[in-house]
Amino acid sequence: MPADSATITFTRAITVAQGVYPPGHLGELTQHLPFDLVDAVLAETGTTQRRLRNLPSRVGVYFLLALGLFPELGYRRVWDKLTGGLQGLGVRHPSEKGLREVRRRLGAAPIKALFEVVAGPLATPGLPGPARGAVSGAGARSPSTAAPL
Repeated sequence: MPADSATITFTRAITVAQGVYPPGHLGELTQHLPFDLVDAVLAETGTTQRRLRNLPSRVGVYFLLALGLFPELGYRRVWDKLTGGLQGLGVRHPSEKGLREVRRRLGAAPIKALFEVVAGPLATPGLPGPARGAVSGAGARSPSTAAPL
């Protein structure tokens, strides 16, 4: 192998929407739970902010979800993880009091409604194999007889 190795630099251009909290800027969560879905849940539960705030309700929902992903961290560290990809975009760093307030203002209703929208059944009637039997009890036999229970 030659002592002088050539190097190559790769660059990547990304086009993003304008604003501090546009769709896609809050990391992986927005790829699985798009802003449109979160906005619909907020409207359904009546928890959309009534005035423009530093922490909009939609961002509050993602913050609450991130709290569940990092339960061992405090509010500020969870916020830093959530907004880590937004460096250089002028993201405000809210106080812990502000983060507690967004949690209080939203309550549990939007998270519960979001869960109800995205959660699916663990087993369905058409599911073959032991998983269905374990859920429904179909096909279970008594140890002392060969007859089904």
